[in-house]
Amino acid sequence: MRFGYSERCLAHDTGERHPENPDRLRAIRRGLAKRHGVEYTEADPATREEVVAVHDEEYVDELEAFVDDGGGSWDPDTVASEGTWEAALTAAGLAQWAARAALDGASGRATPFALGRPPGHHAVPDDAMGFCFFNNAAVAAQTVLDDDAADRVAIFDWDVHHGNGTQDVFYDRGDVLYSSIHEDGLYPDTGELAEIGRDDGEGTTVNLPLAAGAGDADYRYAIEEAVGPAIERFDPDLVIVSAGFDAHRHDPISRMRVSSEGYAMMTDQVRSIADDVGAVDAYVLEGGYGLDTLAEGVSMVHETYDGRTPVTDDEEPDAKTESLVSDLRELLDL
Repeated sequence: MRFGYSERCLAHDTGERHPENPDRLRAIRRGLAKRHGVEYTEADPATREEVVAVHDEEYVDELEAFVDDGGGSWDPDTVASEGTWEAALTAAGLAQWAARAALDGASGRATPFALGRPPGHHAVPDDAMGFCFFNNAAVAAQTVLDDDAADRVAIFDWDVHHGNGTQDVFYDRGDVLYSSIHEDGLYPDTGELAEIGRDDGEGTTVNLPLAAGAGDADYRYAIEEAVGPAIERFDPDLVIVSAGFDAHRHDPISRMRVSSEGYAMMTDQVRSIADDVGAVDAYVLEGGYGLDTLAEGVSMVHETYDGRTPVTDDEEPDAKTESLVSDLRELLDL
């Protein structure tokens, strides 16, 4: 794969004990150093105008002033430092690069993956939350729509937390489909099955809040039976994966049971779905807080595009997952 990366993202200093810290990117780089075929690309930061396309201008001004004043705790979870403004613009710019590169023809072993931080999917139009300041995937989707490089974009979020910010940005729009598989009841306690969009966006929000303990078989089934059919019906030009790796069975802040091999499996499924509808695909880093499992997860995505065939098991999904998927299919008429 081709990875978007910038040292500027390391300047977002959250403190020694914060789970979202620069060591996440360092761990990913160490893990990828053991793999072949890895390329890195620098990208320009997003502009203020591009960020304001999905965020309220008053919020953007407030954040810039907060950072200029030295930063601090925006809320109990979300910490800013003097380097946060530039890092956040850079993370959004890396996501833009990934979306644009995919639409410009980067595919196969050159499929783009933006390794930016701070992450983005919790950032709502008028606020920062959940370690996130600018919604990187949303900025990228809006950018390619504004550039007329795409007419329709699908965002598939496999982070263990629901991407409430991404959902909020596009909830009443018909040109972006947002789909999420996440742990039920986990922060930020959004993403209910019944949240399917409204007005022009009715039916373009797809939520599967799986029960704690869901593993590879549950995710495989959810993608096969719900996420995939929803994306195929939507028929996007681009699929952006909000790629968090905190559903891993050894991640310290979730209770899901996805294996490292499970991330290869999901990658292969996404690639197949995009191929089936003639779309291109791009990846944007979200969460993942066990350094080893984060690095392994990103490496699994890379190796899948590098030609490695995922290993799947014969496990069956839990009955609760099957029931949830059935309910969603009925709700969305899939």
